[in-house]
Amino acid sequence: MTEAAELPPAPEVAREVFGDRFGDAVRYAELLAEAGVQRGLIGPREVPRLWERHLLNCAVLSEVVPEGVTVCDVGSGAGLPGIPLALVREDLKITLLEPLLRRTNFLTEVVELLGLDHVTVARGRAEEVMGTMPPVHVVTARAVAPLDRLATWGIPLLRPYGEMLALKGDTAEEELKSASTALSKLGAVGTSILQVGEGVVEPLSTVVRVEVGESPGGVRFAAKRAKAARTSRTRRRR
Repeated sequence: MTEAAELPPAPEVAREVFGDRFGDAVRYAELLAEAGVQRGLIGPREVPRLWERHLLNCAVLSEVVPEGVTVCDVGSGAGLPGIPLALVREDLKITLLEPLLRRTNFLTEVVELLGLDHVTVARGRAEEVMGTMPPVHVVTARAVAPLDRLATWGIPLLRPYGEMLALKGDTAEEELKSASTALSKLGAVGTSILQVGEGVVEPLSTVVRVEVGESPGGVRFAAKRAKAARTSRTRRRR
């Protein structure tokens, strides 16, 4: 039986990034290294690089998230990037959206243990919750799917003029090019590749930003959204 990898001490820069929530960030790292590995949410080989590759890599996404907005973290998994983002940005209202029960159970435990009152855990697939969950200003995602497929799930959850922020690696530029037609059909009006985390992570974290216009998801999803809204209003009247 392979011996469990040991979680290294938090790097000094983590104290600056997480500030008053540094202790909670340490506890979250410990939960990932213990329960996260035991429940199969992260691989044991990730434990030695939890801080640099996961917590800090996700926390620096805060550099490009506007102030005081609503956020949906699609396919949140073990809470990345949603929980590190929540630890550094208490001004945000964040929903961690995840379809698998064992993952939502873990997320609920983490949110309660860390006292993240501005975070909600929701179980479901993105395509299932449209119309039942209020549209958000920002959708975030990390290691969920290629950009073209991710966009079909995430963009319809946005409010008009919202944005999707996807943490990507070396394939960001290639994925953005291959997804351009799909993004246009989904109502995207602007795209860009951003580098964040200077002085915190090396290499820098790569973020693909997709901005939408007045019809997130395009014409087809606009009709679907309107139908869901009508159904919701009918239910409330009963």
